[in-house]
Amino acid sequence: MRKWYFLIFGLLTFIGLQAADGHQIKVKITGYEEPQLYLAYYYGDKQYVLDTADVAPDGFFSFKGEKPLAGGMYLIVMAPNSTFFQIIVEPEEQFFSIFANRDNPASGIRFEGSPANTLFYDYLGYLNAKRPEADTLRAQIDREQGKKKEKLEQQLEAMNDAVIAHQKKFILNHPKTLTAAIIKSGMPVDMPSFEGDEQTVQMARWRHTKAHFFDNINLADPRLLRTPFLFERVDYFVNKLQIQHPDTLALAIDEVLEKMRPAEETFKYYLIHFINFYARSNIVGMDAVYVHIADKYYASGQAPWTNEEQLKKIIENANELRPLLIGKIAPNVTLQNQSGKQVALHDVQSEYTILYFWRYDCGHCKKTLPEMKAFYEKFKNQGVKLVAVCVKFTDEVPECWKYVEENQIADWMHLVDPYHRSKFATIYSIKTTPQIYILDNKKEILSKRIGAEQLEEVMDKIIEMKQKEKQGG
Repeated sequence: MRKWYFLIFGLLTFIGLQAADGHQIKVKITGYEEPQLYLAYYYGDKQYVLDTADVAPDGFFSFKGEKPLAGGMYLIVMAPNSTFFQIIVEPEEQFFSIFANRDNPASGIRFEGSPANTLFYDYLGYLNAKRPEADTLRAQIDREQGKKKEKLEQQLEAMNDAVIAHQKKFILNHPKTLTAAIIKSGMPVDMPSFEGDEQTVQMARWRHTKAHFFDNINLADPRLLRTPFLFERVDYFVNKLQIQHPDTLALAIDEVLEKMRPAEETFKYYLIHFINFYARSNIVGMDAVYVHIADKYYASGQAPWTNEEQLKKIIENANELRPLLIGKIAPNVTLQNQSGKQVALHDVQSEYTILYFWRYDCGHCKKTLPEMKAFYEKFKNQGVKLVAVCVKFTDEVPECWKYVEENQIADWMHLVDPYHRSKFATIYSIKTTPQIYILDNKKEILSKRIGAEQLEEVMDKIIEMKQKEKQGG
């Protein structure tokens, strides 16, 4: 027994060393006459070419390298039309050969040295064999009525049950394979029955779906990063299944990232994806999600791959955005009116304050001026004050007052800060104009950075909500 133990141990060690030595995938495609073949892979929501192989005298294309390939789903891409077929790469299977046909690669494809791919294509073959029968039944169901239709529907249901049973058996027999993970990811979440009216049941089903959405998807499996479905599922969970409120989204993102944490590359990819996504978002209030990600992950050292300059910029952006998030009290700044009187923003008495940053030489400001004037005429008697801050300094300030008079907007509250003593442009991050903030009577930010064309609609909704709150109270 001792002798056999060492033989088995030596064999396993040899296999491990072979995997560590890199990878080699040899491909021979009957009928393919092009001189080159490409190996590509899925990564997030995109595909990338990894390697190019030239045909050898024996007809094989060989993709090889000194490092093992990461586990996942790859593509063998044929010139000149980029037709492709998919293959599985498992971490323990780095050296294998593929034999396929150009016109129909999946039909009759054969592998040597890759049980994982043989399993994968056996499964695909099973599905392909069932598909024509299912399509025929569906077509017949569409044409029939009554008991005959009911019988056909029962046959289709029985076929679906047989497929599900086959899938479950496959997962049970090959639980660690990527094919099993792919099959499982497509299986629906078990849904219990709920009682109540239609709205109550729908709400209960939605909550259950959210809570169990990843029951069949192991986000800690590093192979799933290189599959065509993971990005779509994560995106659906965050952007479709959740209420699109910054606090709710932050919790959903935290849940996803925590589940991914054991898969370091997946965690890294999605953390970068999320912070970039919310950095680019033009949706009002979503900067709060950016700040959350920056604070929780980047400022705490959980993104060690980020270089010092990038990290500094991310943290600075978050610090700049934080005081201006919806729900925060707007920073108080003291400016002056045309007569030179000092006016503090928080001293402006009104039910609502529209804080409007503008410049007289700003083309967009000029374009939206009629909308701002129409807005103020409608709302000035509804507790709304318009505080317009001209973003000009020193000898350019007189032009601000000239513009006010020429455009007959003197009934707005106009303020300036000729020497920028208040640092308002820095505090409010005024990089472009116009910029609009809507504040309540406590100077809490209700909305911000919306277009002048949206202002009336947003203000109507805010006033309507406030009135409902008062009635409810």
